[in-house]
Amino acid sequence: MIEDTSKNEIPLGEKLSRRAEATPDAPAVSCGEITLGCRQLEARANRIARALEGMGIKQGDLVTIGLPNGINFIEACWGIWKLGATPQPVSFRLTNRELRAVVELAASPIIIALPGMEAGRRRVTVDELLALSQDDRPVEARVAPVLKAMTSGGSTGRPKLILSGLRGLTLAEPADGPSFWRFRPSDAVLIPGPLYHNGPFGCAIDALTHDTHLVLMRRFDAEGVLAEIERRRATWVYLVPTMMSRIWRLPKEVRARYDISSLKTLWHFAAPCPPWLKEAFINWLGPEVIMELYGASENQGWTTITGSEWLDHRGSVGRVYEGEMNAFDADGNMLPPGEVGEIYMRRPEGSSPSYSYRGATARVLPGGWESVGDIGYFDADGYLYLADRRTDMILVGGSNVYPAEVEAAVDEHPLVLSSAAVGLPHEDMGSSIHAIVQAHPNLTEDALLEHLAERLVSYKLPRTIEFVDEPLRDEAGKVRRIQLRDERIARIPPWKAKLGKCD
Repeated sequence: MIEDTSKNEIPLGEKLSRRAEATPDAPAVSCGEITLGCRQLEARANRIARALEGMGIKQGDLVTIGLPNGINFIEACWGIWKLGATPQPVSFRLTNRELRAVVELAASPIIIALPGMEAGRRRVTVDELLALSQDDRPVEARVAPVLKAMTSGGSTGRPKLILSGLRGLTLAEPADGPSFWRFRPSDAVLIPGPLYHNGPFGCAIDALTHDTHLVLMRRFDAEGVLAEIERRRATWVYLVPTMMSRIWRLPKEVRARYDISSLKTLWHFAAPCPPWLKEAFINWLGPEVIMELYGASENQGWTTITGSEWLDHRGSVGRVYEGEMNAFDADGNMLPPGEVGEIYMRRPEGSSPSYSYRGATARVLPGGWESVGDIGYFDADGYLYLADRRTDMILVGGSNVYPAEVEAAVDEHPLVLSSAAVGLPHEDMGSSIHAIVQAHPNLTEDALLEHLAERLVSYKLPRTIEFVDEPLRDEAGKVRRIQLRDERIARIPPWKAKLGKCD
């Protein structure tokens, strides 16, 4: 949750009970052809809570959830919160080995997951929990000391948990006027992204606590998003740039087929948005609809920018809305406007921590400044421009190349679906740019290089291009560049690796 609910707070479980009493038949959550009204969601969450309590779950426990998007996911979360415990979402696609590592870190007494997901703890499905209790009376309100515990760090093979600094509380009544997210009680809020990621999860929960109708998609589908907006008269949607790109790549006549005039707010974050794509959406939907946030799951601070602001500050992710942010050099010195450095952030003075880690240690400078590894700069007006992640930067002949810049140029080609740029060892230049591209079959290497030559300086051009069939980013828009790079280096013949060649 983003907003500070310092007054008139109640436990999340009580909030659902009050909503069910006030508007029992109003739609609470939909997915596919199934819709639960507020009273139905409340009743099922109470039954789940009693079943979990009978299995020993108590206030303060972390309960791992390994479920795909659906109503069961929401029911499980609220059943957990009603006991004052904490949902700990994970991808339902994890291998059992990966799942076990997360569960052991979370010390989850049980896991609510799909059959076949085993981690050395008792595993139950939502249907099994519902079968254990028919008592749907309200559960005594309890407060979870930790709102949520998200999983991160999978690309390194060492998972970490990000435990929220917020408790399981929310406002008893939504404040007058739109919220930070621009929610209103009459809104239909569409979430097509996976709930085990922080962005979709946080937005979904905030939507329900603001008395909106939450609409989930089982999985992202570009045309399906437009169809759901029309079908549900959705007023609000959360997307990541990968989703935006796939929607924009639909034939124009397909996009025009759907009535999406109900849409008033589109938030995007979680990954950099190429300027050409952002501008396309602003021109399509209007600058007043498009909103962007930059921050981290750790929630130390964040920036926001409207579509109208972006047109005056093309490429920016906005000005600081909460907390503090600054660019620092490698020696820990704060940089003036216009100079590129590592972006550090910290909470406002006197505020409580926004998170804690399990399984990792934050990179902290004196004064409480923390980094999540992003590179960028602030302009004279305080607008932040991001370059890339510190760990992904490629050094080519002494020049810094940011993969996101190369990928943005590649993705601008109308036949490209997704891309990733990595650095491979090179005898003369130290590293060379290798572009991995998912594209339509009729895109050739020569055509792509011709396209890139108009957009990138020569040293940023890929020396090698590899076409692949599978998507390079997940449903949250994340790309594991280190893993992609390591896989390709492993394929280099030993004699080339010894000489540092990759051509």
